[in-house]
Amino acid sequence: MSTENLPQSPEQQPRKPRVAVVFGGRSSEHGISTVTAGAVLGAIDRTKYDVLPIGITRDGRWVLTADDPQRMAITDRRTPEVLDVAESTEGGVVLPVDPANREVVYSEPGAVPKALGEVDVVFPVLHGPFGEDGTLQGLLELSGVPYVGSGVLASAVGQDKDYMKRVFTSFGLKVGPYVVIRPREWQQDESAARKKIVDFAGEHGWPLFVKPARAGSSIGITKVDDLAGLDEAIAEAQSHDPKIIVEAALSGREIECGVLEFEDGPRASVPAEIPPPSAHAYYDFDAKYIDSTPGVVPAPLTDEQTAEIQRLAVEAFEAASCEGLVRADFFLTDDGEFVINEINTLPGFTPISMYPKMWEASGIGYAELVDRLVQAALRRSTGLR
Repeated sequence: MSTENLPQSPEQQPRKPRVAVVFGGRSSEHGISTVTAGAVLGAIDRTKYDVLPIGITRDGRWVLTADDPQRMAITDRRTPEVLDVAESTEGGVVLPVDPANREVVYSEPGAVPKALGEVDVVFPVLHGPFGEDGTLQGLLELSGVPYVGSGVLASAVGQDKDYMKRVFTSFGLKVGPYVVIRPREWQQDESAARKKIVDFAGEHGWPLFVKPARAGSSIGITKVDDLAGLDEAIAEAQSHDPKIIVEAALSGREIECGVLEFEDGPRASVPAEIPPPSAHAYYDFDAKYIDSTPGVVPAPLTDEQTAEIQRLAVEAFEAASCEGLVRADFFLTDDGEFVINEINTLPGFTPISMYPKMWEASGIGYAELVDRLVQAALRRSTGLR
């Protein structure tokens, strides 16, 4: 008997991968993380992915937010907050710590918790402590949820400028002179700790850059031209991190290079140069994000210099066991040597940020870059790898 004219059961359409974009966070980079989230939400391909925006407030609560990129832009020199786009200030989002269950749950006081469906991959656009430093990555490993970017070790190394430089040195990458003041040193003997910095200045000269050891976006950094400004700079850095790092100024050009994980391994973008900003003492937060000081892409380098910085950027990526993406920052000194300053495992990712601009100049636009990062995360498993 023919079945041609019988009613046919509709074929079940395959579910699109669900991407949770997690942003905000407890660090001083909360605002720029929210800006980045708006850019990613605006670029992610909705025909390929379902999207769930999740914000983390400054006090650490996970909340559902509006899927509204326009409300996540810098306005009147002010960066947005998660609470500006939160659907509710009462409810909270919970990601179960159970590899067999990727279902996100939303709960409000006095209400029955609601299941929001499974999450297939997390795209964290958090910067700084409690997000970029391996803490969120550890939670996602416990939950068995794949995520964009580096794992626990590489994220922690990439956040701590002290240990980052130690890793680079052990792999033969050249770093500039620096000294670290740990919290216990400062607590036990402020005078001895301060003398350690003054002696460093005596050896390497002024100016110095006093920085939080575990922060980004140039927040908390002070360029110190002489002894008179040292104590204020130390206090500013310690207001963001009790561990501080003091670096000698290097004479040369600031050059950056992006690294992206492809199916066959990491590759480097064309490099960019960061010219000295005319309205700022150095390339600080306002120069990067508020005044949008433009970088030069591609950097005016010789073919040999371009090949060398690309090689070194990939070496840094591999040295720290990174995954997904990295922006590697170098100085090209006056004697023609590349000195690595730092890597960022979750670099600035707004459309005006240097990482996407370098890849755009390399032939990969912003939307494709977002897609490649999600696909790379979906290819990886959690756990030891």
